[in-house]
Parts: sequence; structure tokens; C-alpha cells
Amino acid sequence: MAAKAAAMIVLAVSYVIQRGHEESAIEHFRALSELSRREPGNRAFFVHRSTDEPRQFFLYEQYLDQASLDEHRASPHFNAHVRNGIMHIMESRSPETYELLA
Repeated sequence: MAAKAAAMIVLAVSYVIQRGHEESAIEHFRALSELSRREPGNRAFFVHRSTDEPRQFFLYEQYLDQASLDEHRASPHFNAHVRNGIMHIMESRSPETYELLA
């Protein structure tokens, strides 16, 4: 029996940013997306902003496997733009992790 192939990991994250910090969030998200797309294990990284609520952002990310996601979370740009950036100006964060089935 063949070993199971590593499953692609999809991450969907919704953020609500504190009022008055939207432009700072945009700067962090733009830098984060540009650098994340260069990671070898990254397959997609998209940042969206709600057309109804300008403080709400949605990220859609795809990684080759769990190890690639772990590498992303350990990267200097994740530390700079998420841990030391977005986390300080967000009101809430709702992450969901999925495996690609088909």
C-alpha cells in the first residue's frame, strides 16, 4: 500500500482591524502577501477587504503541506507583519485550516 501523500493545506483567516488602523493593516498585508508568495511551499496568498465593512479583511492561503505552513509561520516576515504588526492592531481574528480534497 502506497504512503499517503502530504495534503495541501488551505488557511482562511478573517480579521477585524481596530478603527483607525486600516491603512497600517493594508501596508502589513501587502508586504506579507508579497513575501509569502516567494516561499517555496506557498501556492497562493490572497488578501481581500470587505466592500461593506472596511475594517474587515479576509486572507486565503494555500501551502504545499503542513511543513510549508510551519515554515511560513516561522519566517521573519510573518514575525514582522503578523506577530509584531497585525496582532497589535486587530480587534479579532478567526482562522480556519482546511485540507484540499479534490
